[in-house]
Amino acid sequence: MAVIGLISDTHGLLRPEVAPALAGADLILHAGDIDTLEVLEQLRALAPVIAVRGNNDRGAWAEAILEREVTRVGSVCIYMLHDLHDIDLSPGAAGFQVVVSGHTHRPLIEQRDSVLFVNPGSAGPRRFSLPVTVARLMIEGPAVRAEVVHLIPARS
Repeated sequence: MAVIGLISDTHGLLRPEVAPALAGADLILHAGDIDTLEVLEQLRALAPVIAVRGNNDRGAWAEAILEREVTRVGSVCIYMLHDLHDIDLSPGAAGFQVVVSGHTHRPLIEQRDSVLFVNPGSAGPRRFSLPVTVARLMIEGPAVRAEVVHLIPARS
């Protein structure tokens, strides 16, 4: 079984709780709004990283990061972008089993037809009363499941 760590919207902050939450990941996918190259370097100490550029990622370092990425883990094809509203294809028709996005700071795991949509939420500075989260994607053969990991509980 492959374990993929999912993280988004770090906005320049890599919390210490991220390392144990993503420990053992074979790969980490960052769904944008990274804000600093240092965040990616710290994540690379945990596992290989694939990232997409978010709307707040600017500067020379960010120009090297694509707005969309495609990766395959075993037989599962994953499409990544920062803002799901910018998706420009039908993921199922294009052969994707998983879509990973960020931007909303709200964690989401939703099966739509044959495609699993996952937003790991925000692992950076807290926004309003939203939780601080990452997610894990578990892939075993063609089977895919996801779980949200709360780093810091939501405020009530």
